[in-house]
Amino acid sequence: MKHIIAPSILSADFANLQRDIEMINNSDADWFHVDVMDGVFVPNISFGFPVLKAVKKYAKKPLDVHLMIVNPEKYIQEFANEGADIITVHYEACLHLHRTIQMIKAAGCKASVALNPHTAVGLLKDILADLDMVLIMSVNPGFGGQQFIPQSLNKIAELRKMANEINPNLIIEVDGGVSISNTASLIKAGANAFVAGNAIFSASNQTQMIADMKNIDVSLQEI
Repeated sequence: MKHIIAPSILSADFANLQRDIEMINNSDADWFHVDVMDGVFVPNISFGFPVLKAVKKYAKKPLDVHLMIVNPEKYIQEFANEGADIITVHYEACLHLHRTIQMIKAAGCKASVALNPHTAVGLLKDILADLDMVLIMSVNPGFGGQQFIPQSLNKIAELRKMANEINPNLIIEVDGGVSISNTASLIKAGANAFVAGNAIFSASNQTQMIADMKNIDVSLQEI
């Protein structure tokens, strides 16, 4: 499977949001990544249903909605109603994770679980068969523009090995410090979906950056 590029609209220009949505529509990107933060689970507040609804109105690609919130189970159906195609909840935020995954699937969305940098991938073993995707946080969640945590490569490799035995079709997504300089290494480790915010939206040619990340030569050695 060709790897997936999911630009994070958290890094978009919100004074020109429709313009940036159209840029993603017309690019080689596969998904829109939508970060929802509540200021409780993470030390930042982003946006909620009104912005998601606005994005859905113009987006022509799936919405990959990442819930960095407490009690995400309370809002699953509403996020699905507002256009989420994939819903990611955090392992650390869910008291009854299996039940929350069931709720996501019952709402008609693909189910994903995110792991913070300190959380071991082995904790997902008993639920891995039920998931469509796992999101490895390669920075501490809450803010864009952070430096990639190198240990994330080992976590991705460990997760891919476990998935090959339990759920070979599992998508492994990486979020945090992803750029053109480390995409090939992440693919080699076993990841196949990449969230990129600052790397794309700070580029002089955003469409070309997306194309370069999408078509990266994995045989290249990383700097």
